[in-house]
Amino acid sequence: MTPSKNDCIPEQFIFEQVKSCPVVVNFSGKPVTSDAGLTLIAELDKKREITSRLAACFKDYREPSKVLHPINSLIAQRVYGLIMGYEDINDHETLRHDPIFALAVGKVVNSEQESITLAGKSTLNRLEHCPENISSRADSRYHRIEHDTNKIENLFVELFLESYRKPPRQIILDLDVTDDLIHGNQEETFFNPYYGGYCYAPLYIFCGKHLLSAKLRPSNVDPAEGGLEELQRIIKIIRSKWENVKIIIRGDSAYSREDIMVWCDHKMSVDYVFGLAPNNRLIQLAQSIKYRASQEYSRKTKPIVEFFETLFPSSKDVKNDAATFVDNSVWYCSLDYKTLNSWSRNRRVVAKVEYSYEEVDTRFVVTSLPIHKIPPGRLYTQKYCPRGDMENRLKEQKLGLQSDRTSTHTFEGNQLRLWFASIAYILMNALREKCLVNTEFKNATVETIRTKLLKLGAIITISKQLVLIAISSACPYKDIFTKIYKRLSRLPCPNSG
Repeated sequence: MTPSKNDCIPEQFIFEQVKSCPVVVNFSGKPVTSDAGLTLIAELDKKREITSRLAACFKDYREPSKVLHPINSLIAQRVYGLIMGYEDINDHETLRHDPIFALAVGKVVNSEQESITLAGKSTLNRLEHCPENISSRADSRYHRIEHDTNKIENLFVELFLESYRKPPRQIILDLDVTDDLIHGNQEETFFNPYYGGYCYAPLYIFCGKHLLSAKLRPSNVDPAEGGLEELQRIIKIIRSKWENVKIIIRGDSAYSREDIMVWCDHKMSVDYVFGLAPNNRLIQLAQSIKYRASQEYSRKTKPIVEFFETLFPSSKDVKNDAATFVDNSVWYCSLDYKTLNSWSRNRRVVAKVEYSYEEVDTRFVVTSLPIHKIPPGRLYTQKYCPRGDMENRLKEQKLGLQSDRTSTHTFEGNQLRLWFASIAYILMNALREKCLVNTEFKNATVETIRTKLLKLGAIITISKQLVLIAISSACPYKDIFTKIYKRLSRLPCPNSG
Protein backbone atom coordinates (compact mmCIF):
# COMPACT_ATOMS: atom_id res chain seq x y z
CA MET A 1 0.00 0.00 0.00
CA THR A 2 1.36 3.42 -0.96
CA PRO A 3 1.48 5.80 2.04
CA SER A 4 -0.52 8.99 1.74
CA LYS A 5 1.11 12.41 1.93
CA ASN A 6 -0.30 12.87 5.42
CA ASP A 7 1.46 9.78 6.77
CA CYS A 8 4.42 10.69 8.91
CA ILE A 9 7.28 8.22 9.39
CA PRO A 10 9.31 9.00 12.52
CA GLU A 11 13.08 9.21 12.25
CA GLN A 12 13.59 6.45 14.77
CA PHE A 13 11.72 3.96 16.95
CA ILE A 14 12.64 3.40 20.59
CA PHE A 15 11.82 0.11 22.32
CA GLU A 16 12.05 -0.14 26.08
CA GLN A 17 13.72 -3.36 27.21
CA VAL A 18 13.61 -4.78 30.75
CA LYS A 19 17.05 -4.66 32.42
CA SER A 20 18.62 -3.21 29.30
CA CYS A 21 19.38 0.13 27.73
CA PRO A 22 16.84 1.37 25.17
CA VAL A 23 16.86 -0.30 21.74
CA VAL A 24 16.75 2.24 18.88
CA VAL A 25 15.62 1.27 15.37
CA ASN A 26 15.79 3.56 12.34
CA PHE A 27 16.05 3.43 8.55
CA SER A 28 19.37 5.23 8.15
CA GLY A 29 21.49 2.15 7.53
CA LYS A 30 23.28 1.34 4.29
CA PRO A 31 21.50 -0.79 1.69
CA VAL A 32 21.41 -4.47 2.65
CA THR A 33 20.64 -7.39 0.36
CA SER A 34 19.82 -11.03 0.98
CA ASP A 35 20.74 -12.02 -2.60
CA ALA A 36 24.49 -11.34 -2.80
CA GLY A 37 25.10 -14.74 -4.44
CA LEU A 38 23.26 -13.54 -7.54
CA THR A 39 26.60 -12.06 -8.61
CA LEU A 40 27.80 -15.62 -9.30
CA ILE A 41 24.79 -16.40 -11.49
CA ALA A 42 25.16 -13.13 -13.41
CA GLU A 43 28.85 -13.85 -14.08
CA LEU A 44 28.11 -17.38 -15.25
CA ASP A 45 25.32 -16.09 -17.47
CA LYS A 46 27.66 -13.52 -18.97
CA LYS A 47 30.22 -16.24 -19.78
CA ARG A 48 27.67 -18.73 -21.19
CA GLU A 49 25.36 -16.08 -22.75
CA ILE A 50 22.23 -18.02 -21.79
CA THR A 51 19.66 -15.28 -21.14
CA SER A 52 21.08 -13.09 -23.93
CA ARG A 53 20.61 -15.92 -26.42
CA LEU A 54 17.08 -16.44 -25.15
CA ALA A 55 16.50 -12.71 -25.71
CA ALA A 56 17.62 -13.15 -29.33
CA CYS A 57 14.56 -15.40 -29.80
CA PHE A 58 12.28 -12.39 -29.22
CA LYS A 59 11.26 -9.53 -31.50
CA ASP A 60 10.79 -6.07 -30.01
CA TYR A 61 8.46 -3.73 -31.90
CA ARG A 62 8.71 -0.94 -29.33
CA GLU A 63 10.13 2.42 -30.39
CA PRO A 64 13.87 2.25 -29.53
CA SER A 65 13.97 5.88 -28.35
CA LYS A 66 11.31 5.15 -25.72
CA VAL A 67 12.66 1.84 -24.43
CA LEU A 68 14.01 1.96 -20.86
CA HIS A 69 14.30 -1.79 -20.39
CA PRO A 70 15.61 -3.76 -23.40
CA ILE A 71 14.57 -7.36 -24.00
CA ASN A 72 17.79 -8.89 -22.65
CA SER A 73 17.39 -6.92 -19.42
CA LEU A 74 13.74 -7.96 -19.01
CA ILE A 75 14.48 -11.64 -19.56
CA ALA A 76 17.53 -11.66 -17.30
CA GLN A 77 15.54 -9.94 -14.53
CA ARG A 78 12.69 -12.46 -14.83
CA VAL A 79 14.98 -15.52 -14.91
CA TYR A 80 17.20 -14.25 -12.07
CA GLY A 81 14.08 -13.66 -9.99
CA LEU A 82 13.06 -17.32 -10.42
CA ILE A 83 16.56 -18.48 -9.50
CA MET A 84 16.49 -16.42 -6.31
CA GLY A 85 13.06 -17.74 -5.33
CA TYR A 86 10.83 -14.86 -6.52
CA GLU A 87 8.35 -16.77 -8.65
CA ASP A 88 5.68 -14.08 -8.92
CA ILE A 89 5.85 -11.07 -11.25
CA ASN A 90 4.45 -8.96 -8.40
CA ASP A 91 7.73 -9.56 -6.51
CA HIS A 92 9.53 -7.41 -9.09
CA GLU A 93 7.66 -4.33 -7.92
CA THR A 94 10.06 -4.41 -4.95
CA LEU A 95 13.03 -5.97 -6.74
CA ARG A 96 13.06 -3.13 -9.28
CA HIS A 97 14.81 -1.01 -6.62
CA ASP A 98 17.33 -3.71 -5.61
CA PRO A 99 20.92 -2.73 -6.52
CA ILE A 100 21.99 -6.40 -6.73
CA PHE A 101 19.44 -7.10 -9.46
CA ALA A 102 20.37 -3.83 -11.17
CA LEU A 103 24.03 -4.87 -11.29
CA ALA A 104 23.12 -8.39 -12.40
CA VAL A 105 21.15 -7.22 -15.44
CA GLY A 106 23.85 -4.72 -16.43
CA LYS A 107 22.44 -1.43 -15.16
CA VAL A 108 24.95 1.29 -14.30
CA VAL A 109 24.97 2.12 -10.59
CA ASN A 110 27.17 5.13 -9.82
CA SER A 111 25.81 6.73 -6.68
CA GLU A 112 24.04 5.69 -3.50
CA GLN A 113 21.63 8.58 -3.97
CA GLU A 114 20.88 7.70 -7.59
CA SER A 115 17.48 6.11 -8.12
CA ILE A 116 17.67 2.46 -9.27
CA THR A 117 14.67 1.43 -11.29
CA LEU A 118 14.28 -1.87 -13.08
CA ALA A 119 11.19 -3.18 -14.85
CA GLY A 120 8.10 -3.47 -12.71
CA LYS A 121 5.31 -6.01 -12.83
CA SER A 122 3.41 -4.25 -15.63
CA THR A 123 6.39 -4.13 -17.98
CA LEU A 124 7.33 -7.74 -17.30
CA ASN A 125 3.72 -8.75 -17.83
CA ARG A 126 3.89 -7.33 -21.34
CA LEU A 127 6.87 -9.59 -21.99
CA GLU A 128 5.10 -12.85 -21.17
CA HIS A 129 1.41 -12.06 -21.54
CA CYS A 130 0.13 -13.23 -24.94
CA PRO A 131 -3.39 -11.91 -25.54
CA GLU A 132 -5.32 -14.18 -27.89
CA ASN A 133 -7.10 -11.23 -29.53
CA ILE A 134 -3.91 -9.67 -30.92
CA SER A 135 -2.95 -10.89 -34.39
CA SER A 136 0.03 -8.59 -34.95
CA ARG A 137 2.39 -7.50 -32.19
CA ALA A 138 3.83 -4.81 -34.46
CA ASP A 139 0.43 -3.08 -34.53
CA SER A 140 -0.46 -3.63 -30.88
CA ARG A 141 -0.51 -0.68 -28.51
CA TYR A 142 0.63 -2.43 -25.33
CA HIS A 143 1.94 -5.89 -26.23
CA ARG A 144 4.70 -5.21 -28.75
CA ILE A 145 7.04 -8.08 -27.88
CA GLU A 146 6.73 -11.50 -29.52
CA HIS A 147 8.76 -14.69 -29.38
CA ASP A 148 9.85 -17.32 -31.89
CA THR A 149 8.79 -20.73 -30.56
CA ASN A 150 11.11 -22.76 -32.81
CA LYS A 151 14.17 -20.72 -31.86
CA ILE A 152 13.47 -21.08 -28.15
CA GLU A 153 12.93 -24.83 -28.41
CA ASN A 154 16.13 -25.28 -30.44
CA LEU A 155 18.09 -23.15 -27.97
CA PHE A 156 17.61 -25.77 -25.23
CA VAL A 157 19.24 -28.44 -27.40
CA GLU A 158 22.07 -26.12 -28.49
CA LEU A 159 22.90 -25.30 -24.87
CA PHE A 160 22.95 -29.03 -24.11
CA LEU A 161 25.38 -29.72 -26.95
CA GLU A 162 27.67 -26.88 -25.86
CA SER A 163 27.88 -28.26 -22.33
CA TYR A 164 30.14 -31.07 -23.61
CA ARG A 165 33.79 -30.52 -24.52
CA LYS A 166 33.68 -33.44 -26.95
CA PRO A 167 30.89 -35.69 -28.24
CA PRO A 168 30.03 -38.53 -25.85
CA ARG A 169 29.90 -42.13 -27.00
CA GLN A 170 26.32 -42.60 -25.81
CA ILE A 171 23.49 -40.49 -24.40
CA ILE A 172 20.14 -41.47 -22.89
CA LEU A 173 17.08 -39.27 -23.45
CA ASP A 174 14.43 -39.58 -20.73
CA LEU A 175 10.79 -38.71 -21.37
CA ASP A 176 8.26 -38.04 -18.66
CA VAL A 177 5.14 -36.04 -17.95
CA THR A 178 4.08 -34.20 -14.81
CA ASP A 179 1.13 -32.10 -13.70
CA ASP A 180 0.83 -28.33 -13.34
CA LEU A 181 -2.30 -27.80 -11.27
CA ILE A 182 -4.15 -24.56 -12.06
CA HIS A 183 -6.63 -22.51 -10.06
CA GLY A 184 -8.43 -20.21 -12.43
CA ASN A 185 -9.73 -19.83 -15.95
CA GLN A 186 -6.64 -20.77 -17.96
CA GLU A 187 -6.90 -21.76 -21.61
CA GLU A 188 -6.86 -25.46 -22.54
CA THR A 189 -7.13 -26.83 -19.02
CA PHE A 190 -9.12 -29.96 -18.27
CA PHE A 191 -9.85 -32.15 -15.30
CA ASN A 192 -7.43 -35.08 -15.12
CA PRO A 193 -8.65 -37.96 -12.93
CA TYR A 194 -5.14 -39.38 -12.52
CA TYR A 195 -3.85 -36.15 -10.96
CA GLY A 196 -7.18 -35.35 -9.34
CA GLY A 197 -7.60 -31.78 -10.53
CA TYR A 198 -7.63 -29.25 -13.36
CA CYS A 199 -4.13 -29.02 -14.74
CA TYR A 200 -1.67 -28.89 -17.62
CA ALA A 201 0.45 -31.95 -18.44
CA PRO A 202 3.85 -30.69 -19.69
CA LEU A 203 6.17 -33.13 -21.44
CA TYR A 204 9.83 -33.02 -20.36
CA ILE A 205 12.88 -34.53 -22.04
CA PHE A 206 16.13 -34.73 -20.05
CA CYS A 207 19.55 -36.19 -20.70
CA GLY A 208 20.90 -36.86 -17.23
CA LYS A 209 20.60 -33.47 -15.52
CA HIS A 210 20.40 -31.54 -18.79
CA LEU A 211 17.01 -30.20 -19.84
CA LEU A 212 16.31 -30.48 -23.58
CA SER A 213 12.58 -29.87 -23.83
CA ALA A 214 9.70 -28.52 -21.76
CA LYS A 215 6.51 -28.70 -23.79
CA LEU A 216 3.30 -27.45 -22.21
CA ARG A 217 0.25 -29.55 -23.12
CA PRO A 218 -3.39 -29.78 -22.11
CA SER A 219 -4.11 -32.55 -19.61
CA ASN A 220 -6.71 -34.29 -21.78
CA VAL A 221 -4.11 -35.68 -24.22
CA ASP A 222 -2.37 -39.04 -24.23
CA PRO A 223 0.82 -39.02 -22.08
CA ALA A 224 2.88 -39.78 -25.22
CA GLU A 225 1.18 -37.07 -27.31
CA GLY A 226 3.84 -35.08 -29.16
CA GLY A 227 6.65 -37.26 -27.81
CA LEU A 228 7.70 -38.62 -31.19
CA GLU A 229 7.72 -35.16 -32.79
CA GLU A 230 9.87 -33.78 -30.00
CA LEU A 231 12.30 -36.71 -30.25
CA GLN A 232 12.58 -36.29 -34.02
CA ARG A 233 13.31 -32.58 -33.67
CA ILE A 234 15.85 -33.01 -30.87
CA ILE A 235 17.68 -35.96 -32.42
CA LYS A 236 17.94 -34.14 -35.77
CA ILE A 237 19.78 -31.27 -34.06
CA ILE A 238 21.99 -33.66 -32.08
CA ARG A 239 22.89 -35.63 -35.21
CA SER A 240 23.87 -32.42 -37.02
CA LYS A 241 26.66 -31.96 -34.46
CA TRP A 242 27.30 -35.51 -33.20
CA GLU A 243 26.98 -37.86 -36.14
CA ASN A 244 28.15 -41.05 -34.43
CA VAL A 245 26.71 -40.75 -30.93
CA LYS A 246 24.56 -43.70 -29.84
CA ILE A 247 21.16 -42.61 -28.52
CA ILE A 248 18.91 -44.57 -26.17
CA ILE A 249 15.38 -43.33 -25.57
CA ARG A 250 13.92 -44.22 -22.19
CA GLY A 251 10.53 -43.84 -20.55
CA ASP A 252 7.84 -45.59 -18.57
CA SER A 253 5.02 -47.65 -20.05
CA ALA A 254 3.23 -44.53 -21.32
CA TYR A 255 5.82 -44.29 -24.11
CA SER A 256 5.94 -47.90 -25.31
CA ARG A 257 3.91 -46.90 -28.34
CA GLU A 258 4.14 -48.42 -31.79
CA ASP A 259 4.91 -45.17 -33.64
CA ILE A 260 7.85 -44.32 -31.36
CA MET A 261 9.29 -47.84 -31.44
CA VAL A 262 8.90 -48.21 -35.23
CA TRP A 263 10.68 -44.90 -35.77
CA CYS A 264 13.57 -46.01 -33.54
CA ASP A 265 13.71 -49.42 -35.29
CA HIS A 266 14.38 -47.68 -38.59
CA LYS A 267 17.03 -45.31 -37.25
CA MET A 268 20.70 -46.17 -37.02
CA SER A 269 22.16 -46.06 -33.49
CA VAL A 270 18.81 -45.13 -31.91
CA ASP A 271 17.50 -47.68 -29.39
CA TYR A 272 14.79 -47.61 -26.75
CA VAL A 273 14.04 -49.00 -23.30
CA PHE A 274 10.43 -48.53 -22.23
CA GLY A 275 8.36 -49.88 -19.40
CA LEU A 276 5.59 -52.22 -20.52
CA ALA A 277 2.27 -52.63 -18.76
CA PRO A 278 1.67 -56.27 -17.68
CA ASN A 279 -1.09 -58.39 -19.17
CA ASN A 280 -2.21 -62.01 -18.89
CA ARG A 281 -0.03 -63.20 -21.77
CA LEU A 282 3.11 -61.58 -20.35
CA ILE A 283 2.38 -62.95 -16.87
CA GLN A 284 1.96 -66.42 -18.37
CA LEU A 285 5.25 -66.16 -20.28
CA ALA A 286 7.02 -65.21 -17.04
CA GLN A 287 5.73 -68.22 -15.09
CA SER A 288 8.99 -70.15 -15.47
CA ILE A 289 11.14 -67.55 -13.67
CA LYS A 290 8.38 -66.96 -11.15
CA TYR A 291 8.61 -70.65 -10.24
CA ARG A 292 12.41 -70.51 -10.06
CA ALA A 293 12.27 -67.43 -7.86
CA SER A 294 9.84 -69.13 -5.48
CA GLN A 295 12.04 -72.24 -5.31
CA GLU A 296 15.14 -70.17 -4.58
CA TYR A 297 13.31 -68.19 -1.91
CA SER A 298 12.09 -71.41 -0.25
CA ARG A 299 15.64 -72.80 -0.18
CA LYS A 300 16.92 -69.65 1.50
CA THR A 301 14.20 -69.50 4.13
CA LYS A 302 14.01 -73.22 4.96
CA PRO A 303 17.12 -73.49 7.20
CA ILE A 304 16.19 -70.29 9.07
CA VAL A 305 12.65 -71.52 9.67
CA GLU A 306 13.97 -74.88 10.92
CA PHE A 307 16.36 -73.09 13.28
CA PHE A 308 13.60 -70.86 14.63
CA GLU A 309 11.36 -73.90 15.23
CA THR A 310 14.02 -75.38 17.53
CA LEU A 311 13.89 -72.21 19.63
CA PHE A 312 10.21 -71.26 19.57
CA PRO A 313 6.91 -73.11 19.38
CA SER A 314 5.74 -73.69 15.82
CA SER A 315 3.39 -70.92 14.63
CA LYS A 316 2.31 -69.03 11.53
CA ASP A 317 4.62 -66.16 12.45
CA VAL A 318 7.80 -68.22 12.17
CA LYS A 319 8.03 -67.86 8.39
CA ASN A 320 7.23 -64.18 8.66
CA ASP A 321 10.00 -63.70 11.23
CA ALA A 322 12.43 -65.71 9.09
CA ALA A 323 11.65 -63.50 6.06
CA THR A 324 13.28 -60.51 7.74
CA PHE A 325 16.63 -62.32 7.55
CA VAL A 326 16.31 -63.36 3.88
CA ASP A 327 16.79 -61.19 0.80
CA ASN A 328 14.09 -61.26 -1.84
CA SER A 329 14.71 -63.56 -4.80
CA VAL A 330 14.99 -61.56 -8.04
CA TRP A 331 15.04 -63.26 -11.44
CA TYR A 332 15.21 -61.86 -14.97
CA CYS A 333 14.57 -63.34 -18.39
CA SER A 334 14.16 -62.23 -22.00
CA LEU A 335 10.95 -62.95 -23.88
CA ASP A 336 10.10 -62.80 -27.57
CA TYR A 337 6.77 -61.01 -27.57
CA LYS A 338 4.28 -59.41 -29.95
CA THR A 339 0.87 -57.99 -29.16
CA LEU A 340 -2.13 -59.36 -30.97
CA ASN A 341 -2.89 -56.21 -32.96
CA SER A 342 -0.98 -53.07 -32.02
CA TRP A 343 2.62 -54.14 -32.71
CA SER A 344 3.89 -54.72 -36.22
CA ARG A 345 6.69 -57.10 -35.22
CA ASN A 346 8.10 -59.25 -32.44
CA ARG A 347 10.20 -57.40 -29.88
CA ARG A 348 12.44 -58.26 -26.97
CA VAL A 349 10.73 -57.96 -23.59
CA VAL A 350 12.66 -58.32 -20.33
CA ALA A 351 10.71 -59.69 -17.38
CA LYS A 352 11.68 -59.13 -13.76
CA VAL A 353 10.18 -61.23 -10.97
CA GLU A 354 10.87 -60.30 -7.34
CA TYR A 355 9.66 -62.96 -4.91
CA SER A 356 9.21 -62.21 -1.23
CA TYR A 357 7.21 -63.61 1.66
CA GLU A 358 4.40 -61.08 1.23
CA GLU A 359 4.08 -60.69 -2.56
CA VAL A 360 5.37 -61.44 -6.04
CA ASP A 361 6.25 -58.31 -8.03
CA THR A 362 6.40 -58.86 -11.80
CA ARG A 363 7.48 -56.08 -14.15
CA PHE A 364 8.27 -55.82 -17.86
CA VAL A 365 10.45 -53.70 -20.12
CA VAL A 366 10.45 -53.64 -23.94
CA THR A 367 13.70 -52.82 -25.70
CA SER A 368 15.47 -52.82 -29.06
CA LEU A 369 18.81 -53.66 -27.44
CA PRO A 370 19.73 -57.26 -28.37
CA ILE A 371 20.46 -59.91 -25.76
CA HIS A 372 24.00 -60.52 -27.03
CA LYS A 373 24.88 -56.90 -26.18
CA ILE A 374 23.30 -56.71 -22.76
CA PRO A 375 21.75 -59.52 -20.67
CA PRO A 376 18.31 -59.05 -19.11
CA GLY A 377 19.47 -58.36 -15.54
CA ARG A 378 21.91 -55.65 -16.56
CA LEU A 379 19.44 -54.10 -18.98
CA TYR A 380 16.78 -53.73 -16.29
CA THR A 381 19.06 -52.51 -13.49
CA GLN A 382 21.57 -50.41 -15.46
CA LYS A 383 19.57 -49.11 -18.41
CA TYR A 384 15.98 -48.86 -17.21
CA CYS A 385 15.97 -48.31 -13.44
CA PRO A 386 18.12 -45.11 -13.48
CA ARG A 387 15.25 -43.33 -15.24
CA GLY A 388 13.78 -42.82 -11.77
CA ASP A 389 16.31 -40.01 -11.26
CA MET A 390 14.29 -37.89 -13.68
CA GLU A 391 11.67 -37.55 -10.94
CA ASN A 392 14.27 -35.55 -8.98
CA ARG A 393 14.74 -33.23 -11.95
CA LEU A 394 11.00 -32.63 -12.15
CA LYS A 395 10.92 -31.88 -8.43
CA GLU A 396 13.70 -29.32 -8.90
CA GLN A 397 11.68 -27.68 -11.65
CA LYS A 398 8.44 -27.55 -9.69
CA LEU A 399 9.59 -27.09 -6.09
CA GLY A 400 12.81 -25.18 -6.67
CA LEU A 401 11.90 -22.98 -9.63
CA GLN A 402 8.08 -22.95 -9.54
CA SER A 403 7.72 -24.14 -13.14
CA ASP A 404 4.10 -24.98 -12.31
CA ARG A 405 3.30 -21.29 -11.79
CA THR A 406 1.31 -21.42 -15.03
CA SER A 407 -1.39 -19.06 -13.82
CA THR A 408 -1.70 -16.54 -16.65
CA HIS A 409 -4.85 -16.80 -18.77
CA THR A 410 -3.43 -17.75 -22.16
CA PHE A 411 -1.87 -21.08 -23.03
CA GLU A 412 0.93 -19.35 -24.95
CA GLY A 413 1.75 -17.13 -22.00
CA ASN A 414 1.95 -20.16 -19.69
CA GLN A 415 4.32 -21.87 -22.13
CA LEU A 416 6.57 -18.83 -21.87
CA ARG A 417 6.51 -19.06 -18.09
CA LEU A 418 7.49 -22.71 -18.33
CA TRP A 419 10.41 -21.79 -20.61
CA PHE A 420 11.62 -19.07 -18.24
CA ALA A 421 11.67 -21.60 -15.38
CA SER A 422 13.49 -24.04 -17.68
CA ILE A 423 16.17 -21.48 -18.56
CA ALA A 424 16.56 -20.78 -14.83
CA TYR A 425 17.13 -24.52 -14.32
CA ILE A 426 19.73 -24.62 -17.11
CA LEU A 427 21.63 -21.77 -15.45
CA MET A 428 21.54 -23.48 -12.05
CA ASN A 429 22.62 -26.79 -13.53
CA ALA A 430 25.48 -25.05 -15.36
CA LEU A 431 26.60 -23.62 -12.00
CA ARG A 432 26.42 -27.12 -10.51
CA GLU A 433 28.37 -28.76 -13.34
CA LYS A 434 30.91 -26.04 -14.11
CA CYS A 435 31.64 -24.67 -10.65
CA LEU A 436 30.58 -27.14 -7.96
CA VAL A 437 32.43 -30.23 -9.15
CA ASN A 438 34.48 -31.84 -6.35
CA THR A 439 32.58 -29.87 -3.71
CA GLU A 440 29.92 -30.96 -1.24
CA PHE A 441 27.31 -29.34 -3.51
CA LYS A 442 28.13 -31.29 -6.70
CA ASN A 443 24.82 -33.17 -6.44
CA ALA A 444 22.87 -30.58 -4.47
CA THR A 445 19.38 -29.59 -5.50
CA VAL A 446 18.47 -26.17 -6.83
CA GLU A 447 16.89 -25.24 -3.49
CA THR A 448 19.98 -26.25 -1.51
CA ILE A 449 22.32 -24.29 -3.81
CA ARG A 450 20.09 -21.24 -3.52
CA THR A 451 19.83 -21.41 0.28
CA LYS A 452 23.52 -22.08 0.96
CA LEU A 453 25.32 -20.16 -1.79
CA LEU A 454 23.03 -17.55 -3.32
CA LYS A 455 20.85 -16.19 -0.51
CA LEU A 456 23.72 -14.41 1.21
CA GLY A 457 23.29 -11.30 3.34
CA ALA A 458 25.52 -8.37 2.42
CA ILE A 459 25.90 -4.63 2.92
CA ILE A 460 26.13 -2.62 -0.30
CA THR A 461 28.28 0.51 -0.46
CA ILE A 462 27.97 2.53 -3.67
CA SER A 463 30.37 5.27 -4.70
CA LYS A 464 31.54 6.77 -7.98
CA GLN A 465 34.68 4.64 -7.85
CA LEU A 466 33.22 1.23 -6.98
CA VAL A 467 30.32 -0.82 -5.72
CA LEU A 468 31.27 -2.84 -2.63
CA ILE A 469 29.17 -5.86 -1.71
CA ALA A 470 30.33 -6.86 1.76
CA ILE A 471 29.08 -10.37 2.59
CA SER A 472 28.97 -11.31 6.26
CA SER A 473 32.29 -12.64 7.56
CA ALA A 474 30.31 -15.37 9.35
CA CYS A 475 29.22 -16.91 6.02
CA PRO A 476 29.92 -20.65 6.46
CA TYR A 477 30.46 -21.28 2.75
CA LYS A 478 32.94 -18.56 1.78
CA ASP A 479 35.48 -21.21 0.75
CA ILE A 480 32.95 -22.66 -1.73
CA PHE A 481 32.16 -19.14 -2.94
CA THR A 482 35.88 -18.64 -3.58
CA LYS A 483 36.10 -21.89 -5.57
CA ILE A 484 33.12 -20.88 -7.69
CA TYR A 485 34.68 -17.51 -8.42
CA LYS A 486 37.98 -19.07 -9.47
CA ARG A 487 36.25 -21.52 -11.79
CA LEU A 488 34.13 -18.76 -13.29
CA SER A 489 37.29 -16.77 -13.91
CA ARG A 490 38.72 -19.63 -15.94
CA LEU A 491 35.67 -19.91 -18.20
CA PRO A 492 36.31 -18.26 -21.59
CA CYS A 493 34.67 -14.95 -22.27
CA PRO A 494 32.24 -14.73 -25.22
CA ASN A 495 33.86 -14.01 -28.60
CA SER A 496 37.32 -14.49 -27.11
CA GLY A 497 38.12 -17.21 -29.62
